[in-house]
Amino acid sequence: MHGFANPTRFLSIARPLTPALMVTGVIMVAIALFLGLFNAPADRLMGETVRILYIHVPAAWLGMAGWTSIAIASLVELVWRHPLAGIAARASALPGAFFCALCLATGSIWARPTWGTWWVWDGRLTSMLVLLFLYLGYMALADASQKDAAAGRNGTARVAAIFGLVGAINVPIINRSVVWWNSLHQPASITMGKSAIDPAFLWPLGMAVIGFSLIFGAIILMRMRTLLADIRIEARMRRLAAA
Repeated sequence: MHGFANPTRFLSIARPLTPALMVTGVIMVAIALFLGLFNAPADRLMGETVRILYIHVPAAWLGMAGWTSIAIASLVELVWRHPLAGIAARASALPGAFFCALCLATGSIWARPTWGTWWVWDGRLTSMLVLLFLYLGYMALADASQKDAAAGRNGTARVAAIFGLVGAINVPIINRSVVWWNSLHQPASITMGKSAIDPAFLWPLGMAVIGFSLIFGAIILMRMRTLLADIRIEARMRRLAAA
């Protein structure tokens, strides 16, 4: 793992991988949305409103996956002191927050005709909203740690990493909320080894999830490359100032 700690080696892999992930993801999402919007039938109960699931479900998955990435990177940063772990965590925060917010927005749009209201304090919805607030708090801590690092102080970086680990407690709460509490939100339609979703909806949905995940990965790599470039520029400016 430490073989990728060298920024030059990481960048040699990230540069060609970023456009490959992005292009493949965009193509898969385009095909999935075409199949889901124009080829899949309307749902027996929800009618045409079911088509929002091709955005809502990938957004929910990536909202949780983004924080999972932060937690794993934070653990690596705290235990193994991997130089790129903190950068990976910071790079995951903004796209994770975006997909979390997109999940809440599309869920509210879906809820209006289905439940008759834009919002209820349901266990799934509330825990997802908490996740969005956690993202905002983590990004504030990460920005503070970047400023401290530029000033030669590194204490805040550990606080941000610890926050990333502690916040991961909310991810299984989101996942199991429809089981633990009486919920308006429907239970999980896909579980280990089986699915309650008709194949006409399942295949475009699976393609959309994979496609959005590839785009998510490409965005993280782009942000990591940008953060590395910013760090190098700051280091060069400090050397020039000290000269």
